[in-house]
Amino acid sequence: MKTITNGLLITLLSLSLIACNQAEVGSNNAQDTIDTSQAYNWKMVTTWPPGFPVLQEGAERFAENIKAMSNGRLNIKVYAGGELIPALQTFDAVSQGTVEMGHGSAYYWAGKVPEAQFFSTVPFGMTARGMNAWLYDGGGLDLWREVYKPFHVVPFPLGNTGVQMGGWFNKEINSLDDIKGLKMRIPGLGGKVFAKAGGNPVLLAGSEVYTALERNTIDATEWIGPFHDQRLGLYRAAEHYYYPGWHEPGTVLELTVNQRAWDSLPADLQAIVSNAAMAENVRMLSEMEQKNLSALQELKDRPNVQIHQFPADVLATLRALTDETLEEAAANDPKFKHVYDAYQAFRSQNDAWSDISENAYLAIEK
Repeated sequence: MKTITNGLLITLLSLSLIACNQAEVGSNNAQDTIDTSQAYNWKMVTTWPPGFPVLQEGAERFAENIKAMSNGRLNIKVYAGGELIPALQTFDAVSQGTVEMGHGSAYYWAGKVPEAQFFSTVPFGMTARGMNAWLYDGGGLDLWREVYKPFHVVPFPLGNTGVQMGGWFNKEINSLDDIKGLKMRIPGLGGKVFAKAGGNPVLLAGSEVYTALERNTIDATEWIGPFHDQRLGLYRAAEHYYYPGWHEPGTVLELTVNQRAWDSLPADLQAIVSNAAMAENVRMLSEMEQKNLSALQELKDRPNVQIHQFPADVLATLRALTDETLEEAAANDPKFKHVYDAYQAFRSQNDAWSDISENAYLAIEK
């Protein structure tokens, strides 16, 4: 019996060694299938003006990080809006394969993919914390990719503005009557709600915003937050600065990759792109928050700037109109409803947790 046991032990050890050797050979063979000598030279177009802080800079930093991490195997040339194609044609350029990558935000292509707006921002919706939870761990990213698949585009979160400001106005907003007839640059679902409130929404690229406001082509504009608004000089064109950014409580910025280009990458480069996008997503939000701190104080110190909170009744009406807008769109568009239902299901859970965590903490008297 003892002899048989020893024989079995030797046999098992031998089989284990053979298996280990085969696994090692298999691993080496898998590595050998990756051609590390092949370089990929891609183009990325963005919706941002040249040299635009944080957003354009973040896209360029993302490209630089990928070049470093891939040891030069994936090189991405970044073009700002208008340098290669018009800013608002970014999605089409990636979809058609004119370029391999794009950077913008999903609400810019609302006319083509209305349901994609949920992956950008929803008025009175989730902040960056909730959006990241939904996209990365709540099924949101899988749904986003399902929505973009017919367009041959693979999306990734790549940046977030955080809670934005409500915008710059050439007059005070004391009631809903002050919104009626107002021409305002405001995109996405926020623009639809603004229209339902009686305003006239206008979609403009960032490079056109200041000139339009200065020349009274528009009466008001939202842009991003104190840092970018000040850099764009909006305080010189309008003096009434409103908060909070009810229309954009946590705007996700997106990396888009052409499906065929994505499929052409070996697994290691795909992993580098995925992780570089996630890293830049966090970095951009952190940078936005930090830069807004000092910029807000600088704007407060400017004698011509008046900072106001939207009246409570105006916000309440806009919130009710948001619900109407979303319900109407969902009733008329099955694709929109599919994403709307998923967003709302996660949001209800997120709100319940926020009420007894972050919101409860912030409500403590200082």
